[in-house]
Amino acid sequence: MTASSLPSSGAAEDGPKAANMRSLSRALEVFAELQRAERPQRLSDLARTCGMSLPTTLRILRVLQDFGMVSQTDKSYRVGPAVLPAARSYIENDPLVVAARPILQQVAAQTGMTASLYTRLGQERILVARVDGESPLRYDLPLGKRLPLTVGAAGKILLAALSAEELEQTTAAAVAAGHEKDTFTVDELRSRLPQDGEDFAYSEDERATGVLSVAVAVPNPNGRPSESIALTSPVESATETTLRAGVPELRRAAGRLSELLQGSVY
Repeated sequence: MTASSLPSSGAAEDGPKAANMRSLSRALEVFAELQRAERPQRLSDLARTCGMSLPTTLRILRVLQDFGMVSQTDKSYRVGPAVLPAARSYIENDPLVVAARPILQQVAAQTGMTASLYTRLGQERILVARVDGESPLRYDLPLGKRLPLTVGAAGKILLAALSAEELEQTTAAAVAAGHEKDTFTVDELRSRLPQDGEDFAYSEDERATGVLSVAVAVPNPNGRPSESIALTSPVESATETTLRAGVPELRRAAGRLSELLQGSVY
């Protein structure tokens, strides 16, 4: 073998590093699927959903169990208790949540409706803060729940400025995650998004029957927004007109939150 054909030391070092990163990526994929699931998952279901072999999936689950990130009962797996300290640290220290809390309180007081803040995580969104309004909602939506971008005002407003290619990717991801049917198309997604010239999204009976919602994006000076603020109400307590009347208040809240986050990682 000639000197020119020998692998460089950099290439040799990159091999183990790349393998380690792939292993980490796979572990996080399994963990994300457990977060997304509504109930404990069997090994075979996780392997199939994540596109991994049974031995690989089992090895990942055992490592996650060692760190308390996953718990096992009989032959099913679920998220473990180690996530609670991480969640507490996020809620108490994250600048987005800390800055948003008093703003949401003011929005809820001004409108009488539930005010919520969502942040985008990949091709999904997560509820990170919420202040209940005067009328209770018909469903329980816990903090940290993974939700689709394709359904609900708070998700759709984050898709409004995406390119055609990005909308294709979002459509495929929503189907792969089980948020949409296999027949879901990008044209159907476009039909749900705000019309040209509108800076807010509206939804009715999309995620839950009898629930209305309106949302605006939080301005992001570094690029496209990754957060949105929404007003939500049961249908018996509000109308579409009522929700749309709250858009100016949402705009002010989103602008104020953006200002407070200047200079932070957001």
